[in-house]
Amino acid sequence: MTPDHDGARSPGGRTGLSDLLRGHRLAAGLTQAELAGRAGVGVRTVRDLERGRAVRPQRTTVDLLADALGLAGDDRREFVATARPTPARPGPRLPDTAAAGPSAAPVALPQPVPLVGRDRDVAEVSGLLDAHPVVSLVGLAGVGKTALAVTVAHAVAARHPGGVSGVLVGEGSDVADVLAASASVFGVNRLADLACRLDGRPALLVVDAVDRAPEPVAGALRALTAAAPDLRVLVTGRRPVGLPGELVRPVAPLDVPPADAAPADRADLDRWPAAALFAARLAQARREPPTAAELPALAALVRRLGGLPLAIELMAARGRILDVTELLDRYGDRVLDLTGAHPGWEPAADRSAGTVTLREAVASSYHLLAPADRAALRRLSAFRNRWSVELAEELLAGELLVGGGERWDAAPMLDRLRELGLLSVRGAGPFRFRLLDAVRDFAAEQADVEGETAGIRLRHAAVIARFVHRTAPGLVGAQLSGAVRLLDEATSDITAALAYAAVHVPETALLLAASLPRWWRLRGRDVSGRRWLRRLLADPRTAGTRSTLRAWAMLGAARLAAEHGAGAEELPAARAALVIFAEAGDVVGELSARSVLCVLLRGLGAHDEAREQAEAALATATRHGRVREMAVAQSHLTWHDVRAARLADARRRLATVDRLAAQCGDRRLRLLARADQAELTRLEGRYAEAVEQGRRVATALAELGDPRRQRRTVGKVALALAGQGRGDEALAAAAELWPSGAVPGQRRPPVMESLNPPGAVADARAEDALRGLIEGHVALRRGDRELAVEWFAAAADAAAGGAGRRDLVEALVGLAVSSGDPAVLDRLDAARRATGVSLLPQEEELLFSLAARRQKAR
Repeated sequence: MTPDHDGARSPGGRTGLSDLLRGHRLAAGLTQAELAGRAGVGVRTVRDLERGRAVRPQRTTVDLLADALGLAGDDRREFVATARPTPARPGPRLPDTAAAGPSAAPVALPQPVPLVGRDRDVAEVSGLLDAHPVVSLVGLAGVGKTALAVTVAHAVAARHPGGVSGVLVGEGSDVADVLAASASVFGVNRLADLACRLDGRPALLVVDAVDRAPEPVAGALRALTAAAPDLRVLVTGRRPVGLPGELVRPVAPLDVPPADAAPADRADLDRWPAAALFAARLAQARREPPTAAELPALAALVRRLGGLPLAIELMAARGRILDVTELLDRYGDRVLDLTGAHPGWEPAADRSAGTVTLREAVASSYHLLAPADRAALRRLSAFRNRWSVELAEELLAGELLVGGGERWDAAPMLDRLRELGLLSVRGAGPFRFRLLDAVRDFAAEQADVEGETAGIRLRHAAVIARFVHRTAPGLVGAQLSGAVRLLDEATSDITAALAYAAVHVPETALLLAASLPRWWRLRGRDVSGRRWLRRLLADPRTAGTRSTLRAWAMLGAARLAAEHGAGAEELPAARAALVIFAEAGDVVGELSARSVLCVLLRGLGAHDEAREQAEAALATATRHGRVREMAVAQSHLTWHDVRAARLADARRRLATVDRLAAQCGDRRLRLLARADQAELTRLEGRYAEAVEQGRRVATALAELGDPRRQRRTVGKVALALAGQGRGDEALAAAAELWPSGAVPGQRRPPVMESLNPPGAVADARAEDALRGLIEGHVALRRGDRELAVEWFAAAADAAAGGAGRRDLVEALVGLAVSSGDPAVLDRLDAARRATGVSLLPQEEELLFSLAARRQKAR
């Protein structure tokens, strides 16, 4: 029932929209903000309507407000008629079925506008029309359904000699209106005459904006397709018509650059249709093309806009007064508030009568969903990027449902979201589902309105923690590549879940973080990962967590600390973890703890204890039949053989490692063993063979996704090239690894500028030592002893105090040979006593030759 109003009335005697809206809102007991939140429109929209500033709002906005106010029957009809009065027209306009009549003349389709990135869509839809009587193009408002339909209609005109025409559904249309307009555009007055008019010739009818009268359109199309079997119908709308034989073809937004894209120039950026469209529209707003400095912001901006053409058009128009970086800074976090004219077939006079925000465009599709699907969409907004069906089901349904023990099937609901254009399904593999950014933002707003956000975030954190916990074991063994790929896909969700859980449910955060150290190490995030683990272990709320989980977290922090030279700080924690695992009878944990201790102790110079831990790990792994752990222990013992210059024993151990790794299917472990075999070959002086072996391993490590070990292996290949006398090739490899450093022909090492100081992370210092060795050996081979001295000295400084004890000895041998300084020999003796590293035969020969030269000089 319409509430009473004391305000002014319109000239026709009806209550004005501003008073009518205010009266309904007050009768419902809502504030302006509450009504806006419930309807999914902006507060400013409600405020402007109540103040009379918006003369004729969009029908989408009117419907959303009517739904939010719960209007029905006469109340709703009055509200719609007041908000959208039918304008006076000079005569009937055939595209609008509400105004169509028997005497109206046919209306030709407008000429197609140039489309960007829609070639595949045009081809697919054109083919579908040959096989299906009704094809519905469905998607969000502003995604480009009408433009695509018009383009397709022109493209297939030759295949439809009966004619190609279209109608625009008008507000308030009934079945008779739609039928009359559809018959008229083909030159007949009655539906019964249409079949005779076509006379067996295929024809195409485009029906646009079916959302204005969905039920009358459905009834009319049923009658049309039955009366004229040769007629094909191409429909556009925010939801399917619901006819038998209807083929629903969602229209997705344009492809956007990925998050890691770094466009070098405009041509590189134009590979992504959303970016190309933005640049084209920006060119209409300003004369200057995007500068190189604007390209990263442009890529980020179209990602934020989700590739939605409406949003791109609206944002590019602002380029008249703002550059792209300013657009991203100003609007990047509030794209839902972008406002502009609603696209369609209406003449300019109608479009200017109202505006639509991106929020309202999304809200119009959101309100087509059933309440259960809306709730599901609000939960799915917790995902930050792509996700799988399994993760969606876990987030939406949780554990197995009662009744048959079968998990709830989310596929039908996801298909409904896809049909409405709310869900993107792209690529292959499980992580191919994603909410459009604007949809996700809107759904998150609705979750706030419903007071659901905290519960959704907690559930999301729990789901991601369980996902990571069950995926992490695959980071060792044959499943490594697949496990890394899954975690890479979920990176943004892992980050979001960890940040939220650390504040609200730290035990869940600890479970999540304790599963990630191997992945963090592979991805070079050892510093930030260790910081997370230490923070969570220190949180008093995790003190009561089960001891083995805390032990895994302590071990993870120690594993990561070894990567950046902080092993001494985590050594007590690693020892404590070993005790916890041993007391709990956790063999896997005990073996992992001993393996980490081997690395930490070796880096700290405690060689004997490191060897004891490796031997104990080998005995335990053998006793329990743990093949992979046997291989890892043998790999640790190989280093001690190399340290003692027992190269033959080391080679036999590496052959064992390779055999055991093959037995358990661990490809990465096999590759690391082969990288060590290539290094052994170099230490034996067989440089050509070492180069060949190392290059094969480096290629395989790159394919596997282990960039750190791949770089180290390439560096060892360069070192073998230097030993072989192929100096230019060695320096070229060094320049690839360290492009900011020395290049072939450079006379002096940039020691102070590029080599890391003693307090730098271990990995960087190891690379500095390796680079210095390469440059030093090349210079020595070329007879430039002065340059060799500088490089070997730099290498020795970088290796001192690090885990690369053999690199330190090799650098000091090179420094002694190139400088002839007796003090270097004293330093070498001290380093050998401290590290326990024995000289190799060729190193002894070099030092013997040096001694002979010095004796001869006397």
